[in-house]
Amino acid sequence: MSKGTLFDKVWDLHTVGTLASGQTQLFIGLHLIHEVTSPQAFAMLRERGLKVLFPNRTIATVDHIVPTENQARPFADSLAEEMMQALEKNCQDNDITFYNVGCGNQGIVHVIAPELGLTQPGMTIACGDSHTSTHGAFGAIAFGIGTSQVRDVLASQTLALSKLKVRKIEVNGTLNPGVYAKDVILHIIRTLGVKGGVGYAYEYAGTTFEQMSMEERMTVCNMAIEGGARCGYINPDAVTFEYLKGRDFAPHGASWDKAVEWWTHIRSDADADYDDVVVFDAAEISPTVTWGITPGQGIAINQPVPLPNDLPAAERPIAEEAYQYMDLSPGTPIQGTKIDVCFIGSCTNGRISDLREAAKIAKGRHVAEGIKAFVVPGSERVKQQAEAEGLDRIFLDAGFEWREPGCSMCLAMNPDKLQGRQISASSSNRNFKGRQGSSSGRTLLMSPAMVAAAAITGQVSDVRSLLASQ
Repeated sequence: MSKGTLFDKVWDLHTVGTLASGQTQLFIGLHLIHEVTSPQAFAMLRERGLKVLFPNRTIATVDHIVPTENQARPFADSLAEEMMQALEKNCQDNDITFYNVGCGNQGIVHVIAPELGLTQPGMTIACGDSHTSTHGAFGAIAFGIGTSQVRDVLASQTLALSKLKVRKIEVNGTLNPGVYAKDVILHIIRTLGVKGGVGYAYEYAGTTFEQMSMEERMTVCNMAIEGGARCGYINPDAVTFEYLKGRDFAPHGASWDKAVEWWTHIRSDADADYDDVVVFDAAEISPTVTWGITPGQGIAINQPVPLPNDLPAAERPIAEEAYQYMDLSPGTPIQGTKIDVCFIGSCTNGRISDLREAAKIAKGRHVAEGIKAFVVPGSERVKQQAEAEGLDRIFLDAGFEWREPGCSMCLAMNPDKLQGRQISASSSNRNFKGRQGSSSGRTLLMSPAMVAAAAITGQVSDVRSLLASQ
């Protein structure tokens, strides 16, 4: 087993005890909740006459079901309104901080916690959402959990978990122009597979990640779960500290200096032992697009949809399923595939830097005829910052819709849905069947800049050609 890694250190520091099952009872430093997975958990507590043990360690927001156009209450969707009211009441009854729509801090849970400084190195973090791995970008160990586990954390501030192995994924070198953090993680997943990380925590290391901003690192860690890993993290460094300094919940004054010293101490040791090590060369990564129905079915923009015989035997059945569902023929180029809807947003790519990169492509151009293109900021703070920089104007002038913060079409638990067989260029994290709201809708995952390029051209395009013509 691994030894001396950040994962091992944080795990040991948060271990309360060992259960009869052999699992570790792990203390959770920060619990994030939203409107979808928490109502049933609170109901379970009430049935047992239990209270929230540490309400000051739980933070709530609304994101999955919130509309991104008309946010007037009551919501037009009666179920969404019911879930909203349940979250409001549960937070009020249990003295839990709730960032509601219009407060200035509402947004996607994995966007607001980092921007508020709630997410910090060395923490254990849990949330009833699979993409909680996002917070690992700060050197935290963050787990997505189910509703019964949300109940457990509310009641005991602990989780029963089996310890993971640790795989070190090194990416070294400088990314080429037009290649982004989203391309890096899609490349990793296509190489190691969607089940390659089962039983592992992924430590992302190497000079490529060291050069990334915190928002880029969040994009990578966000999709660790799509590669089968339970969590993914990056060791904290000067980039991490600079991002956190001065944020609402970050330490201040002498406490800041003490925190930085401790955060530095919990980094993986130089001689740490890993259960596995995989190395990539950044120069070999190209703009990447998914062609199928899992995040692992990805190819470089200049590659064709793979032939069945070019795939490992174990991958051929789901490839055949993907060919039929996506209506794509093996051996045909992915570039030039016609698009109906272009979505920029989500907990993967709805931050200010994502919007800036997409705006570079949109500026001075216009969305192709017949394309529905829209931008959904990840939080109210991101929206405010984007508008202060004039990004909203760039998008609107180019024919994009500019929306209110929320999860939007990433999972379509709100009015933003694909219709029928529409095909979407999406900056989100999953391309499962029906993921974006239509049982027959199709999703192609790519970077925000690539989505903007698809919106401008009306088809899957190489963003590098648009960058070269600027």
